[in-house]
Amino acid sequence: MSYGDAMNARAKSAERRAEIVRAALEVIAERGYRGASLAAVAERVGLTQQGLLHHFPTKDALLVAVLEERDRWDAIPDSRWPIDLLASLVEYNAMRPAIIQTFSALLGESVTEGHPARDYFTARYARVRAGMADVLRAEYGDTLPNGLTPERTAPLLVAVMDGLQYQWLLDPESVDMPGAFRDFVTLLGER
Repeated sequence: MSYGDAMNARAKSAERRAEIVRAALEVIAERGYRGASLAAVAERVGLTQQGLLHHFPTKDALLVAVLEERDRWDAIPDSRWPIDLLASLVEYNAMRPAIIQTFSALLGESVTEGHPARDYFTARYARVRAGMADVLRAEYGDTLPNGLTPERTAPLLVAVMDGLQYQWLLDPESVDMPGAFRDFVTLLGER
C-alpha cells in the first residue's frame, strides 16, 4: 500500500468514526445510554455490529468518543469569557436540542453507581465549576455584589444552566432558556 493509499484509508476511517459518533448521539438521545445498543447504532450507519466494533471495540469506548466529541463542540468557559458570553452559549444550546438531549440523558444516567460516564461527568463538573469561578472572578473580583464568592456562586450558575436545559427540553414552548438565564445573571448583582 502506498503512502497516499494509507492516508486515504485513514481519512475514510476517521470519516466513518465521525459518522458512527453522530449516529450514537442520535440513538442515545432517543433511548438513553442503557437503552442504546451497538446494533442500533450500526444499523443507522449501514454497518454490521461487527463492522462497528472494528471502529469502537466496546459500547463504553463509543460513549467516551461521544462525550469527547460533545466537549469539542462546547468549550468550557475560562476567565477570558465575559459573563455575557455565557448567555450566548445558552442561546447556542437552544439551537441544538438533540445534543442537549443526549448530554442530559447521559448526565441523568451517570449518577448511578457503575455507569461508564460517572467519572467523566464528575471530572467535567469539577472543571466547569472552576471555570465558572474564574469567569465570575474576572467579572466581579473576589466578592460578587450579592456578597457571595465566585466559588460559592459557580455551582449555582452551573445548576441554573443545566436545570434550564432540562426544563426547556421538557417544554420548549414555555421555557425561554436564554431569557431565563439572562434573568439569573441580573440576580448576581450589578457590575
